[in-house]
Amino acid sequence: MRAGMKLTIREIAVFGMLGAVMYASKLVMELLPNIHLLGVFTVAFTVVYRKKALYPIYTYVILNGILCGFAAWWIPYLYLWAVLWGAVMLLPKNMPKAVRPIVYMSVCAAHGFLFGTLYAPVQALLYGLSFKGMIAWIAAGWPYDCIHGISNFFCGILIVPVISALRLAERSMGKEEN
Repeated sequence: MRAGMKLTIREIAVFGMLGAVMYASKLVMELLPNIHLLGVFTVAFTVVYRKKALYPIYTYVILNGILCGFAAWWIPYLYLWAVLWGAVMLLPKNMPKAVRPIVYMSVCAAHGFLFGTLYAPVQALLYGLSFKGMIAWIAAGWPYDCIHGISNFFCGILIVPVISALRLAERSMGKEEN
């Protein structure tokens, strides 16, 4: 393991809890179709923890598989959240403070709108769909992707407050360790 990705015991505990919070938030909001805080947490964790954000993100993915079943629907989760993580990693770190909220909200929304399209290739391979069949599958899911994208945008209002809370917690933990 590279030195930059080595975890402390505290980080292991924190990232495990953050992944569990992601999973719990999904459970709490399951009654609402395609409305959840997973994008909010993915963006916020990535802004604060950068590469290490993959730990809580994949803790969530593994928990989802363990608790909901490692089935065909789960396989795309191995890359879907990494796509959002990667998009956030590409954002400039020194964006003007005034544009950060709208940029984060927009990236989160784009992931929601594209979720079905990103999900479709694996489903097509697993279920033997032709390209036409895959496109039909994407089209059939488009109304849900619209709900997903719109809700991700509005839930994205919480991204900057979550970032602030995480940074405050990190600063206070740093003071306690010294």
